[in-house]
Amino acid sequence: MAAKTQTMKLLTLPLLVFVLLLSSCAVPAGELLPGSTPETFTISPAAPDSVEPTKTIIWFPATSTWTPFPTVEPSATPVLRPGIGEKIFQDGFKDLKNWSFASTESRGENSIILNRSRLTLAINQPPSALFSLNTNQAWTDFYAEITISANRCFGPDTYGLLFRAASGAYAYRFLLNCSGQARVEQAREGLILPLQKWVPSGDAPSGAPGLVKMGVWVAGVEMRFFLNDHYQFSVIDPYFKNGALGVYANGLSPDGLNISFSDLNVYSVAYVSPTPTPTPSKTPTPSRTPRTTP
Repeated sequence: MAAKTQTMKLLTLPLLVFVLLLSSCAVPAGELLPGSTPETFTISPAAPDSVEPTKTIIWFPATSTWTPFPTVEPSATPVLRPGIGEKIFQDGFKDLKNWSFASTESRGENSIILNRSRLTLAINQPPSALFSLNTNQAWTDFYAEITISANRCFGPDTYGLLFRAASGAYAYRFLLNCSGQARVEQAREGLILPLQKWVPSGDAPSGAPGLVKMGVWVAGVEMRFFLNDHYQFSVIDPYFKNGALGVYANGLSPDGLNISFSDLNVYSVAYVSPTPTPTPSKTPTPSRTPRTTP
């Protein structure tokens, strides 16, 4: 036991000497080691936070001044049948002598029949064309309207009104076909000249039965055409100056054609159609007549 105590003393003594030496080397707080430079620490004040300015809210923003729309002056409705005067002729289709080739009864396959206040062109043996003229007066400037009933009518068949006519072969023709189209043509010397090609019309009956009021306004060289009082088109042609009124039918389909005409009324027209200003042409300079050498 004495030996163990002696050994612990021998170990403790060197450890104590080491601790004392270490304590003597320690630098007191606040003192510097020889040859060292003190470090300088600069404390900067904290920079204020960058804050964006708040946008001003405009609760009632200004609005642009209202500009009223310009006032549009209404344009005058064009007069499509100008200069129409009093009624100068009326035919109720009661007098047989007023219409050429008409009879009171059917003459067979193809007939022109006047009865019951109607003039009927019946083509029962096609192809064939029929016409009848009212030869009481030759009309120049006028507005005429007539009621037409299509009783039997198929695709290529045509019918309508003749005006300024000398005969069925020398006349203007305002025609409808049984497909609901309208046309104007000039017939002369066996030739057919279309003044207005076939155009569809919502007023033209398509087949039979069909009913339409056909109107023709004529003044000078200008002609305007109407169906059920609705304007269709105009044409200009100077060839026929005046003539009779008449009716026309041309049956081409194998089933034949049957058309009735009634209530013909004619009104005077006092109107001068404007004509284009003639374009001046250069007067040719006459050339010198050469002389013969003596």
